[in-house]
Amino acid sequence: MIVYEYPFNERIRTLLRLEDLYEKFKFFVDQEHPMQHHVALATIFDMLEVAGRADLKSDLLQELERQRQSLLGYRSNPNVAAVTLDAVLDELDSVSGALVSSQGKTGQNIRDNEWLMSIRGRTIIPGGACEFDLPSYYAWQQRGADQRHADIMAWFAPLAPLFDALALVLRLLRDSGGPVKVVANAGSYQQMLQGKVYQMLRLTVDATNCAIPEISANKYMLWVRFTTQGGDLKPKPLEDDVAFDLTLCNF
Repeated sequence: MIVYEYPFNERIRTLLRLEDLYEKFKFFVDQEHPMQHHVALATIFDMLEVAGRADLKSDLLQELERQRQSLLGYRSNPNVAAVTLDAVLDELDSVSGALVSSQGKTGQNIRDNEWLMSIRGRTIIPGGACEFDLPSYYAWQQRGADQRHADIMAWFAPLAPLFDALALVLRLLRDSGGPVKVVANAGSYQQMLQGKVYQMLRLTVDATNCAIPEISANKYMLWVRFTTQGGDLKPKPLEDDVAFDLTLCNF
């Protein structure tokens, strides 16, 4: 099964982009080759570029507090498992506390590091981080993998509370909706939303169908059109019926 996600607003779009960058970072930073660590460091620079477009820290703190107040209302509900609820509330408190304790603007420690900023300035140029352009960076890349890993994790550490908060918010959002089985007749599906506001759409489709969804949505209607790929990988309309699971998520 393949899960596709579609954000309904710019805020969720930014969170999903940062989540994608974080997954990429975690993969490459745990490798050992200097080129893989270069990708990990360049990914941190990409994170700063995306995170710098909005005041994510305050937005996430507000959302975490809103979720906390909402969940507190379930304490008196006998159908809610108290142990599970307390665990989520404790996690919310822990993540919020760490985010509050993080000092300054997101990524300010990197912006204040002239050496890292010189590398960032060269990485945006194709081939700009060559040995002859950045000899000090090349020398750092010759250090042992453990040392390089420790350095990168130290540079990333001030960003960690933001990504912990981001991961928790997205997890709660994904858990807020339940999947509904639907069918796209002749590869097309439409649903009226009657003005109800959603944050994210999740679509799960069988990978063996070779069906690729193209999604568009607003507060009134969502539209899914399935395509497939030929030998040249260029998308072309899929005229078959496609069964899939649709989840509309909202806090």
